Amino acid sequence: MYRQSRRSLFQLAGMAASAILSGRRGNAQTQPTLDLKKAQPNLQGEAKQRPRMVPYNPEPFPAFEQRAAVGLIKGEDRRKNVYDALMAIDDQIKPKLKNKKYVLIKPNNVGTVGQLGMTHADALRGILDYVSTRFKGPVVIGESSAGNTMQGFENFQYNQLAGEYKQQKIQLVDFNEEGKYVVVPLIDFDLHVVPARLAQRCFDPDAFVVCSAVMKVHNIAVVSLAVKNMVLGAPLHQGPKETARWSDKRRYHAGIRQSLYNIYLTAQKMAPHWGAAVIDGFEGVEGGFGIGGSAVPSRLAIASTDFIAADRIGAEVMGVDPNWLGWMKYCGETGVGQWDLAKIDVRGVRTHDAQRKYRLHPDIELQLRWMGPMEELPPNLGWVRPVTDYIPV
Repeated sequence: MYRQSRRSLFQLAGMAASAILSGRRGNAQTQPTLDLKKAQPNLQGEAKQRPRMVPYNPEPFPAFEQRAAVGLIKGEDRRKNVYDALMAIDDQIKPKLKNKKYVLIKPNNVGTVGQLGMTHADALRGILDYVSTRFKGPVVIGESSAGNTMQGFENFQYNQLAGEYKQQKIQLVDFNEEGKYVVVPLIDFDLHVVPARLAQRCFDPDAFVVCSAVMKVHNIAVVSLAVKNMVLGAPLHQGPKETARWSDKRRYHAGIRQSLYNIYLTAQKMAPHWGAAVIDGFEGVEGGFGIGGSAVPSRLAIASTDFIAADRIGAEVMGVDPNWLGWMKYCGETGVGQWDLAKIDVRGVRTHDAQRKYRLHPDIELQLRWMGPMEELPPNLGWVRPVTDYIPV
């Protein structure tokens, strides 16, 4: 009897559903078989009328309470600025450095020619001046450039450093040629999960990882500072025995929303392995990045063991609203690092005294679309039924 009642209930439910669908779309039995390749509904402009499936909760995440210290130094000597910024947070670095087997310095060399926007050898000297008095182990300078990494090292005169710091046994490493990686998950434009291969050394528990970033604007992240350098600089490009077209860096460029989430997702994975962030703002870049930008003589350096806090101060001195930085907002609100100015102790010059407003990338309006409702949907999410077919929960 129970089975019969249950079967009857399902039959009634099915009949009711068919009746509803018939009223909305015509006779369900005459519906053609769905061709998934052609079922890419044009939802442009319709998203504004779509009710949210889950009510929006305006309550913020619980605040991340841990305080952060950031060194902020201004001066006319790039090398000394970097050294002094690290010295300002010496008490924060020492406990993390003492048990490591080697120091890994990750420069910010997107390209391999043109110094503007790339890590200057004098910034590396400032880091090495600090490290050489506190650490007796080897130092690796490693990068995964979009071009020939080793050629970039030569162009930027990194090959001179080994002779200057013989005790540190400096080794220059092309992550691409080394070919060792950790796989992290990303989402692509269609919100499918895809793997990305990032340099294994950036996750090495034996390494004290120092980020040597350059202060500049960016066409996706709005600003390029420590987090962006680590996340988008670690994916491998043209690994051993791979074709020149192969690059996991491209997997991060999947649309503004997706890219910001991917930066955040990867930062979560990398953060436990981060040692110290250094942001060289001696000559920043505005209006674009690389050859498309203009030099800004900010004449400063930033350092912190909290990469989010370092970037928060970086955004502040660039005159950029931190709420525009999706990846920073996600990292700050979920405890990857501290982004609340009230909980960041700035050591050195006052933030206000170092501020110089940067001209942002021409695509800034496009970059900020992530802040509003999602009006576009990737075409390959599957068949999207009219929203009235759903019951909000």
